[in-house]
Amino acid sequence: MSQNLISFINLRLILVSGKTKEFLFSPNDSAADIAKHVYDNWPMDWEEEQVSSPNILRLIYQGRFLHGNVTLGALKLPFGKTTVMHLVARETLPEPNSQGQRNREKTGESNCCVIL
Repeated sequence: MSQNLISFINLRLILVSGKTKEFLFSPNDSAADIAKHVYDNWPMDWEEEQVSSPNILRLIYQGRFLHGNVTLGALKLPFGKTTVMHLVARETLPEPNSQGQRNREKTGESNCCVIL
């Protein structure tokens, strides 16, 4: 591997359909930069999944949606190795407290009351 490739992060992006494609990115690239790059260089074999705008492409890493300003470097992704992320089309990100709601459901805690 050349020295130049070591300073890049290899992302394998997976669509909901299961199709995958690998891209090289800089640690300074943000989730929004990646979405724009993928949109501008949409793979031929992903034609059926083509979206209307890069603004609705969202990255999911380790089960969490990445906000547009998060960089790959901030995630401390390894250089020279492949990192897998999911790429989905979604207008908005989930509310930050929705994760807390799921955690309450798992632990059995509840915020409702019983009327007798």
